[in-house]
Amino acid sequence: MTTVLKKYKKPLLFVLALVPIAIVGGCFTGLYTWSELTDDVKRQILDQIGNNQSLYYLITTLQTLLYTLILGFFGYILSDKIGLMKPMRFEKKPVMITIGMTLFTGLILCTDLFYFRYHVLQVAAMYQGKPSFAYWMASVLYGGVIEEILLRLFMMSLIAFLAWKVFFRREASAPMGVIIAANIVAALLFAAGHLPSTMQMFGEITPMILMRCFLLNGAAGMVFGYLYRKFGIHYSMVAHAGAHIVWKIIWIILV
Repeated sequence: MTTVLKKYKKPLLFVLALVPIAIVGGCFTGLYTWSELTDDVKRQILDQIGNNQSLYYLITTLQTLLYTLILGFFGYILSDKIGLMKPMRFEKKPVMITIGMTLFTGLILCTDLFYFRYHVLQVAAMYQGKPSFAYWMASVLYGGVIEEILLRLFMMSLIAFLAWKVFFRREASAPMGVIIAANIVAALLFAAGHLPSTMQMFGEITPMILMRCFLLNGAAGMVFGYLYRKFGIHYSMVAHAGAHIVWKIIWIILV
């Protein structure tokens, strides 16, 4: 038992450090998503959970914590195996590059404000008010940290690891081309994963809505994956959280 704990000490410490972020992020995600539900959907959910709204928040928080712990643990191991797990420290040059990438990605997200809200009625409706505090917190903590654990640390690492072992198993380490391809695939899968909710939100999938889905979710993900590959998962987390902050500050200023 002691040997096992020693072997997995680093991934265990890593996920334990994420526990407070997962709990707070999951709680605010529950608060925000509940506020976005229609009255009919809220009634359906309450009927299923015994008319206890607090239970909805608890379930959302526990779900977030559970898959953060599980995917964070295995993602750390996979990342280490393919050579992407870097020391958790910040250095001047990577920080400056990350700041630039954060601003660039924040502007990508702002295309929703600059372009799509003028061409899609449902998007325009989203910007009739200011972002709520719960939305801020969910975006920064869940979007910035938890999504990076799920999509970069786990999914991107898993795709790269499997591709390495299946197609390049004679190589001593995962080829860089495999890791770059894994980043692209993970970002596109994440964007494609939004299509069902996009369909539910807009009632249809037009070329404009499809472009919005893949630009906001796919292009930004490739930038975060680049930072993960070059400097480490902590840099992609900072950039992802920062991009949401840039987006919402511009939202507040312009709307």
